[in-house]
Amino acid sequence: MSAAHRFLDAAAWADVRRPVDEAFGMPAECYVDNDFFDLEQQRVFRGGWVAVGFADAVMNPGQTITRTVGGRSVIITRNKAAELRAFLNACRHRGTELIDNDCLVDGVIRCPYHRWGYDLDGTLVATPMFDAVPVKNFDRADFGLHAVAVKLFAGVLWVSLDPTVASLQQCMGDLGERLAGYRLDDWRLQETADIEINANWKLISENYQEYYHLGWVHPDLAKVSRVRDHYRYQGPGHYCGQTTSPVSCDDRDDWATMPAPSWLNESDAASGRFLALFPNVLVSVLPNHVFIMILEPAGPGKTIEHTGFLLPDLDDRSIDPAALAATRSLWLEVNSEDIDIVERGQRGLTSGGFTPGRLSPRFEEPLHRFYNMLADRFCCIDRVPEGDVCDAADVLGSGVNPLPYRPSGDV
Repeated sequence: MSAAHRFLDAAAWADVRRPVDEAFGMPAECYVDNDFFDLEQQRVFRGGWVAVGFADAVMNPGQTITRTVGGRSVIITRNKAAELRAFLNACRHRGTELIDNDCLVDGVIRCPYHRWGYDLDGTLVATPMFDAVPVKNFDRADFGLHAVAVKLFAGVLWVSLDPTVASLQQCMGDLGERLAGYRLDDWRLQETADIEINANWKLISENYQEYYHLGWVHPDLAKVSRVRDHYRYQGPGHYCGQTTSPVSCDDRDDWATMPAPSWLNESDAASGRFLALFPNVLVSVLPNHVFIMILEPAGPGKTIEHTGFLLPDLDDRSIDPAALAATRSLWLEVNSEDIDIVERGQRGLTSGGFTPGRLSPRFEEPLHRFYNMLADRFCCIDRVPEGDVCDAADVLGSGVNPLPYRPSGDV
């Protein structure tokens, strides 16, 4: 048994589990060790909901994508009634990979080996020449594709290989209600890009979750999303969140160049929401656009970052290419700065002799929350993290948000 297996024992997480003002970060092996990475794929990426792509990838019946989740290949599609479906990507005859790239299926998923066919609900509908000699006790109904749970949330496709997992809605806690006012189902994906980053996926998520580094790594971003305007945005749920209220346009107006939908309330119309959805989605929700990053772990020191811009579907206003270009430019600039610092972090963890440090309670509490969610997965503990009592409070020195989120029905 490898040394990484100690993380399956609660004792290995004792320093992470301490209160945030006493807690330590995770050791270097959690970011660089191959055995830890393999365990993480099993416990985290096969053990609950994982993001696999953007909703627009399968908008219509027959649109089909394949994605790898925890080392397993998964097919995601829509049936003839436009209902989402997902299956393990293996023929029930001899296990052959059914689909090797994103495509449009004409109604039947056919195995390239012996042409067994499955409809878009995974039912076995064709077994050519199989009954040339009768097969005893064979019923096609018993050999459909193995189904995988699939749902949409925040413009993203999620799947779970664990049939016992709680619903995605339960796992995300109050986040669905927090985002309801944006009507993200009515926003459309404008463009995507894939970026290879030489860093562990957790480093990218952690960097996104905290604003301790903002003034030094992102001096221009700090003019739009100022440190003094950052507040807590965390209710119960498998996510870490912060908000900038208001988003400043004093020095740079890149984020304000495109029109915002008229249906936003006062808080949503003036704020930026920055959310790390466990385990692998980073969502930045601004009044007039959304920037999403889906993290695909490709190894202990490599991550594929799938990025996408969403804009509200405003029938009466077309997209101004110059305005979109300004917004895109700011995000690409910020992302480039983040990539440089997390790759430097990976190099330090790999060769710098790192031992776990302490956390800043005000700025790095989301990391503490994230580490504890990881610990829960490794130790097979099923629970939803608690959130702040309300957003209109000074928590760990964050200050009082002038435009706090309030649940539906509150005055």
